[in-house]
Amino acid sequence: MPQQISEERRRSLLTVQTSTLGHLRDFGFIRGLTPNRRPIQFAGTAVTVRLPHMDSSALHVAADHLRPGDVLVVEQSGDERSSFGGMVAFTSKTRGAEGVVLSGAMNDFDEVLELGLPVYSRGVSARTTRILGIEGAINVPITVGGVVVTPGDAVFADSDGIAVLTEDEIDDIVADLRSKENAEPAKKAEISAGLKLSEWSGAAQYFETSGAAR
Repeated sequence: MPQQISEERRRSLLTVQTSTLGHLRDFGFIRGLTPNRRPIQFAGTAVTVRLPHMDSSALHVAADHLRPGDVLVVEQSGDERSSFGGMVAFTSKTRGAEGVVLSGAMNDFDEVLELGLPVYSRGVSARTTRILGIEGAINVPITVGGVVVTPGDAVFADSDGIAVLTEDEIDDIVADLRSKENAEPAKKAEISAGLKLSEWSGAAQYFETSGAAR
């Protein structure tokens, strides 16, 4: 199992938004997945699993080893079968998983929702994987939603999306995001008093030609 990010750093990620990070960088955002509920928020250490399309044996083993503070991240090749149902969800939640990120589908949707386990996935499917023992791997680099996820990476997610960081980035990024987010209430007050959004953001200058908008 990978070394976990510190609990202080994990909790610090819960104080900022993924979309604020999206103002500052384009890379590291997992795409193409949807949450099983909104609002949603979780952060933790990536525990990775690679599955072939029909065999979820490795996922069952990985779920047994999850710890409080972990985020289960699954790369599933092949079709859109579900590899993640009620029993895997129950085990993950019981072991302390903070959330789950699946490149495949999930099933037992209502049961997982009742557990209170936050899950990002490609959707829901009644067609499921099997325990076949063909192949699979735990805690290897994987690719999910266009992002390479390495065991031990920091994963943080909210209603806007999912971002992946290395632990040594967390302190500086959280400080930058807090600074940006903390400035917004004052700017909203100024906008309410008449400040133009486009002047504050700098957008207005690109629409000014000889003093007229174009």
